[in-house]
Amino acid sequence: MNANPDRRDSRPLRIVHICKVKGIAGAERHLLTLLPAQMQAGDDVRMIVLEDPITPVPQFLSAAAARGVRVELVRTWHHLDPTLTNTLTDRLRHQSPDVVHTHLVHADVYGLPAARLAGVVATVSSRHDNNPFRRRHVMKWITHRAMRDARRVVAISEAVARFAREVEGVSAAAISVIPYGLDPVEMNQATRVEARATLGCSRDAILVGAVGRLIHQKGIDVAIDAFSRICQRFERAQLIIVGDGPLRPALQARVEQQRLGQRVRFAGWIEHAQTIMPAFDLMVMPSRWEGLGLAALEAMACSRPLVASDVDALPEIVVHGTTGMLVRPDDAGALASAMAAYLDDPEEAAAVGEAGRQRVVERFSVAAMTRATRDVYRRALTM
Repeated sequence: MNANPDRRDSRPLRIVHICKVKGIAGAERHLLTLLPAQMQAGDDVRMIVLEDPITPVPQFLSAAAARGVRVELVRTWHHLDPTLTNTLTDRLRHQSPDVVHTHLVHADVYGLPAARLAGVVATVSSRHDNNPFRRRHVMKWITHRAMRDARRVVAISEAVARFAREVEGVSAAAISVIPYGLDPVEMNQATRVEARATLGCSRDAILVGAVGRLIHQKGIDVAIDAFSRICQRFERAQLIIVGDGPLRPALQARVEQQRLGQRVRFAGWIEHAQTIMPAFDLMVMPSRWEGLGLAALEAMACSRPLVASDVDALPEIVVHGTTGMLVRPDDAGALASAMAAYLDDPEEAAAVGEAGRQRVVERFSVAAMTRATRDVYRRALTM
């Protein structure tokens, strides 16, 4: 199942990624970037998607197929599935991978023991978030037991690495920090016009974008409150909210209560959200916590000026005053002031956007992410 150590650095690897998919959020978008890059580098890459039949994921499956990723679907019921480890063990024995790479809690809990039972030595787990639910005693116990079967752990930021050490008890020696990677978007007037046409917005509108799932974590309510403070001053400004989620009705009600119905638009879920980011004059990311903040990276890759919360990993991405502004979380007044500063000075906003793009090129490329991930595999194979 595993080759001799002296050949592991150069020969193509067979890699199986496992993840429970519930939509296309940060971790899933990362996989849709990483896996094709690994394939392009010459490795045999496959994915086992854990899917709850109650919440099917046709959009993710279509996106993976469009990128040439070989996906095997394994259905699992809710959080507890006593048959899942045995099912995954059989699948892994059939596929005979060199490396099993798990993502998110369900894949860790069921996939890592399955890899051990299937005789796969090189096991890697990616930590994609520092969600507060992971601090619960039961979750810490579950995570600790699952991590016994992981040879290496990838954290997507220093903040997540710190969380894994301090909260989940992962050994510092086992952790490698590898941020998400993405390629910059070529920006010109045509891309801007096309993106605005897609959104149905006029060329002369001032567009503020907020991209993310409509959940408490993302702080879209704060974005609405901040926009309400500046919208009278900037008469052509509109707030475009891209994403969907359980809080949509409550957020729409908030917009109506503040009489912003003509100025705030819910664009819904857009599969390739980065393609419409060139439409925005400014992006905001008022998250309450973030393991990394992929939307922030995407905004910078599109040369968009960005105002983000000063929480967790976002300061690892946004250099305050250079590639964007950082403000206190849950502070609509501070967010409004930062938004107004960029809208008042388009030249400064453009310079900040270009500095953000350059930072993505230098620090967050797909090639660098792919190389670093393969180095983690090499360490797992030779331990």
